Amino acid sequence: MDYATLLQILDSTVRLAVPLLLACLAGLWSERAGVFDIGLEGKMLVAAFASGAVAFLTGSAWAGLLAGVGAALVWAVLHGLAAITFRGNQLISGVALNFLASGITVLVAQATFQQGGRTPALSGEARFTELTLPLADTLRDMPVIGPLYADVISGHPILTYVALLAVPLTWWVLYRTRFGLRLRAVGENPAAVDTAGVSVARMRFSGVLITGVLCGIAGAYLATALQAGFGREMTAGRGYIALAALIFAKWRPWGALWATLLFGFFQAIALRPDVVPIPVPALEALPYVLTVLVLAGFVGKAIPPRAGGEPYVKER
Repeated sequence: MDYATLLQILDSTVRLAVPLLLACLAGLWSERAGVFDIGLEGKMLVAAFASGAVAFLTGSAWAGLLAGVGAALVWAVLHGLAAITFRGNQLISGVALNFLASGITVLVAQATFQQGGRTPALSGEARFTELTLPLADTLRDMPVIGPLYADVISGHPILTYVALLAVPLTWWVLYRTRFGLRLRAVGENPAAVDTAGVSVARMRFSGVLITGVLCGIAGAYLATALQAGFGREMTAGRGYIALAALIFAKWRPWGALWATLLFGFFQAIALRPDVVPIPVPALEALPYVLTVLVLAGFVGKAIPPRAGGEPYVKER
């Protein structure tokens, strides 16, 4: 493999890791607050449809982004009502929302656009274009570092850099602010937080809503940046892969970055059968095989928030 091919694979790794990273951070916020969210897939799917449809109708990728975030927030509120307000089973609620998203996106897309459950192709201002970072063209001729900066670090849509900036921001809020301390405490010992006069339900809803925002950005990225429009089931299991990456990262923001880059690398390798002498079907299965291996190897070792998945009932 020559250096140019490696750069192409690394570039694809970053592009494919972005929705996984956003979804992984989304799950981190929810689960740190004590709410397990297996519905990341559904939130991304409705966001992808809403962003693709609105971007096509308005001709604006930014309008599509707002629509995607709004749609994901609706799904987040539904999950919050079921899991926090009505103290339902969080896993069942997430699965139900995934099935609902899978059906309703295809139904509405077909009824609206009559293109087999897809939205029309996006172009121009309806898509997020690639950004060229400062000095990218100037440094391109510099050995090794220049092409890496110009072709891998530079040249991505703005949502890519939003996703990367979300990592240190998540770390800072969770570990350096009072809000983050309370949110993590709610996921570990909600009774102690309640005794201190902090609303457990409000903190958990805050985590769930932040999850909705990040899933909305992830879905919008899929429909308006990575691809040119919405396609049925276009999330392709990314929500579940993000959950596996979250376990692999042990519910830590920086770990989520490296874990999702690893998964993105395997997806990028799957797109290059000319590089790895493995049959194409086996390459396409690599990300999902890695997901199974991570879950099998780390479920017993990674320790989730202690109060995760348990509805909180206030003692009287």
